[in-house]
Amino acid sequence: MATAAPARQTASTALRIDKARVDRALLQMVSGGRAAGASALVWRDGKEVYFGTAGYADREAKRPMRRDTLAQIWSMTKPVTGVALMQLWEQGKFRLDDPLSDYLPEFAQTKVYEGTDSAGNPVLRPPHRPILVRDIFRHTAGLGDGPGDSYPQKALGAADPLNPGNDLAEFSRRMATVPLSYEPGTQWRYSLGVDVQAALVEKLSGQKFEDYVRQHIFEPLRMNDTAWTQPQGRYSRLAIPYARGADGKLQRKSEADIRLWNFSNRKLTRGGAGLVSSLDDYMRFARMLLNGGALDGARILQPATVKLMSTDQLDPRITERSWLPDKLNGGFGLDFAVRTGQPKNAKENRGAVGEFFWDGAWSTLFWVDPANKLTVVYFVQSEPFDGTLHHDIRRAVYGDNYLGPKGD
Repeated sequence: MATAAPARQTASTALRIDKARVDRALLQMVSGGRAAGASALVWRDGKEVYFGTAGYADREAKRPMRRDTLAQIWSMTKPVTGVALMQLWEQGKFRLDDPLSDYLPEFAQTKVYEGTDSAGNPVLRPPHRPILVRDIFRHTAGLGDGPGDSYPQKALGAADPLNPGNDLAEFSRRMATVPLSYEPGTQWRYSLGVDVQAALVEKLSGQKFEDYVRQHIFEPLRMNDTAWTQPQGRYSRLAIPYARGADGKLQRKSEADIRLWNFSNRKLTRGGAGLVSSLDDYMRFARMLLNGGALDGARILQPATVKLMSTDQLDPRITERSWLPDKLNGGFGLDFAVRTGQPKNAKENRGAVGEFFWDGAWSTLFWVDPANKLTVVYFVQSEPFDGTLHHDIRRAVYGDNYLGPKGD
């Protein structure tokens, strides 16, 4: 009698979360001197399947990492800002292919840097097409991100748009004076575009950006600890950030650096950085995305909008992608990196096709893996950004041999 062929193994059944393996990974991060403390929270199939910590939130005070420890998540702020702006898109406040200058007129005069003339002076000209709203979502606008030796980078430093004394309107005005590094839509290069998104949220909503996000995202999702402006009473729960010194060892950052964006009187609320959150709070945000825009009765986005944001938006002709290929085999959506192919070798980060994610400057990370009905939030406070930590937490979650289901 012939036996039936075995059912095709799906990603959801193929993956096994080995709690001991994740525990070991966190401990090795601390014992190896790459982190003072680390924590991770994993949800799968609608329930928590892992929580663990290792090391210290404050190494000098011997205060351990705990479930309610708060972390400065830096660029993990970006997806929150993207969700806020896409709520306004759902309301018909703008179209993705509208010129940005339709809403922020200062960008109508932004020029492209083309090089220098024979006398060494910069050559600036209007772009072939305007910056589109879509460009500030997918880092294709030509905007800069940080200091450097090129003329646009020097102009960015001189304009000082991220001065904490600027409000978002002033940030936007200063940012628009900085020449673009390339023609809009032709390259992927990490940028301050998400901070421009925050200015756009203010303009379209008529609310202060921080107030809008609190009212329309944090309160409905019951993310009670997440905010840019934090009460002083929460400082004792904050994980202390550590920076690697010349000797290769992690050293405590200064009190002024730690307090600047959350426990001070700064004016600027950035769209691209600046949030403080807890594991459980950010997991609620991640679970909302995994659930297609809703959680526990709170509808934040429509399912089609989440799908749009988590779909690769980069044209194949955009081949200049800076360091994005170092993160994954894939592309970029609207404020998320998007996996379109399985890891090509064991050195690459583990993951499943369809995954979307982002991380933070002090090495925090989250990802949403719809194929496995999985989402992970990982906290650490190590500077500079350490990609080996992400490789190891992903390997701990997926295992060395996981490459996703056949047919992905």
